[in-house]
Amino acid sequence: MALVPRKILLNPGPATTTDSVKAALVVPDICPREQEFVQVLQQVRADLVRIAGGSLDSHTCVLLAGSGTAAMDAVLNSVVPPDRGVAILNNGAYGQRFANIARCYQLPYYELRSPWGEWPDLTRLQQILREHPHISHLAMVHHETSTGLLNQLPEIAALAREQQVGLIVDAISSLGGVPLNVQEHHIDYLLSTSNKCLQGMAGLAWVICRRQALESCGQIPPRSFYLNLYQQYQHFEANGQMQFTPPVQVVYALAQAIQEFWQEGPEGRFQRYQRNWQTLMDGLQELGFRTLLPLERQSPLLTTVLEPADPHYSFNRLHDALYARGFTIYPGKLQDSATFRLANIGAITEDDIRAFLAALRAVLLELGVALPIRYPS
Repeated sequence: MALVPRKILLNPGPATTTDSVKAALVVPDICPREQEFVQVLQQVRADLVRIAGGSLDSHTCVLLAGSGTAAMDAVLNSVVPPDRGVAILNNGAYGQRFANIARCYQLPYYELRSPWGEWPDLTRLQQILREHPHISHLAMVHHETSTGLLNQLPEIAALAREQQVGLIVDAISSLGGVPLNVQEHHIDYLLSTSNKCLQGMAGLAWVICRRQALESCGQIPPRSFYLNLYQQYQHFEANGQMQFTPPVQVVYALAQAIQEFWQEGPEGRFQRYQRNWQTLMDGLQELGFRTLLPLERQSPLLTTVLEPADPHYSFNRLHDALYARGFTIYPGKLQDSATFRLANIGAITEDDIRAFLAALRAVLLELGVALPIRYPS
């Protein structure tokens, strides 16, 4: 019997969770300084390094209480030396967030802007890195959920290595959802969170760090008290604990979610998400919808859908009617195009996607929207 009514979340996170992950939140009260809880933390950290393709000899995991933005903030303020700068790939809302954080800390940064949904010009990136040898790091978003774009990680990682700059990768919405390996791509800092493709609860972020890179940050004057990555690392190394009070129940839920990830297997998780996405794409096409991105740039995790020009269409009415049926969709982020977004991550299946598509068709007909969807030529 389900603990609570099941909701199908098609927003880009938090994602739908299993009942067993929800149940893992209900544990006896415990002081997070107890050795029993420290052991849970140690196992979670080790598992996250393994999920990211790292080795415990060369990599470590620093946990942070907060959303994915906390990890973005912690990395940028902690790893860029005072006399150095950071290059930022900005082709979506979260690349822009990297730039906003750098600006807040008054870090020298060099921004390579590309239209949202388009890959960066790698020739121009190479030129920026060569023209500014004091750049120490390159920051990029792997999966831009503002559009559904999957950036060219292998090519960008190779360029960073060629130019001898540290690589920071926001994998907040891709770790566990698509193949990713910190060793293969020589990633120095990989960021993610508990509430997306690993199917845990919101409230915990982390950075998978190459130990040698992180230990070199000890000489950088702290720019933040709470979000200093090196100090958090030192605290873990000294006693296995988080420096500040952790979200205890969220950690237990993540431990359960990780156990379920291993049970399904990385390849099984990737394949399920791929099937969800293909089912969604087929259904949208049958209804006449168009999507923002061409297939070669599209991730199998989230799709940006172009809204119809039909006068009977209203996103808010569509959202509310679907929400009443147990499905959550998400508005678009683009300024110059009317869109909405559909993620297919979380503890959902092809049958859930088919049920959503049936509900979508029914609601569109209730609203009086003509099917198949038509767009201006």
